[in-house]
Amino acid sequence: MKPETKTSRRDFIRKGSLMAGVLAVSPAVLSAACAAPDKKLGIALVGLGGYAGGLLAPALQKTANCYLAGIVTGTPAKAVEWAKKYNIPQKNIYNYQTFDEIANNPDIDIVYVVLPVSMHKEFTIRAAKAGKHVICEKPMALNAADCRAMIAACRQANRLLSIGYRLHFEPHNQEAMRLGQKQVLGKVTIIETGNGFVYGGNPNAWRLKKALAGGGGLMDMGIYAIQAARYTLGQEPIAVKATQEKNNPDLFKEVDETVFWELKFPGGQKVTGKSSYNDNLGFLRVTAEKGKFDVEPAYGYDGIDGHVNGKQMDLPNINQQAAQMDDFATCVRLNKQSRVPGEEGEKDMKVIDAIYRSLDSGKWEKIG
Repeated sequence: MKPETKTSRRDFIRKGSLMAGVLAVSPAVLSAACAAPDKKLGIALVGLGGYAGGLLAPALQKTANCYLAGIVTGTPAKAVEWAKKYNIPQKNIYNYQTFDEIANNPDIDIVYVVLPVSMHKEFTIRAAKAGKHVICEKPMALNAADCRAMIAACRQANRLLSIGYRLHFEPHNQEAMRLGQKQVLGKVTIIETGNGFVYGGNPNAWRLKKALAGGGGLMDMGIYAIQAARYTLGQEPIAVKATQEKNNPDLFKEVDETVFWELKFPGGQKVTGKSSYNDNLGFLRVTAEKGKFDVEPAYGYDGIDGHVNGKQMDLPNINQQAAQMDDFATCVRLNKQSRVPGEEGEKDMKVIDAIYRSLDSGKWEKIG
């Protein structure tokens, strides 16, 4: 392997330090940030489902720049349970009807929307109007038009908006970005990517309801594979053609089960993807002019691995959610745009909107 293609922990740490050092911020912002450097920003989780309870809340016990300050839930029993478990004061507990009162709570700086997709738009806009910065879980909204409304609301309220794209903070996926965008192995020519799992959960879950989820495996899992193609190339796709299959139409009667797509990029690369609720997969495989690299498993919460020309990336697995939330807290403190702003979520939804149009038309569809 050539020296410039080898990835080590030392290189990763050094590059991260260099990136931190080139942040362009005004003296006034720096002064404000340094006034209380040890103050953790308070985050309120909106929606206490499996992701919030199993991953975000535990991650907030490990964050350096933020902490779990409040919760919003429609289930009184959960409010009692979480208050006891995480020592949350009653004044920082809200339900969906009292949510807007969060505007009067100085303990809460950031609202993290972890609700069914159909509710993302409403609560992002309500949070911004309440004067809170927002992290919205992916997929950002039901469609790109809703994304634009959310971005506009946060901009009007002068609040920062970030999307829960944790893999932008994950070392192996960051290395794929570097290798592809910097053309370390020459120009990328082929990308194959896919993400999915065999759905065995509640047949009445919101994820299987089109009105609540917007779609099935494509919205939930495929968005990671679409992201991977985009951030590996550092380009935006211009057209897509897609097909689908359903092996369990009774379970997936309202939403897609497995979707295959081909993306057309300005650089002419061949990019294929797959999303599924009926197949366990998670990979990013890239062919370039002078070699290959891959991340596989690519999109999980841990156990991520990668290779460059057959040699393993010597990179750590980290708590992705903690890194993601800590970074946004720093962005809020410095009044600096997140690396995964609302516009990033809108770009993915433009692709997904076009994929669904292609499934209906059977033709290539323009994106955006």
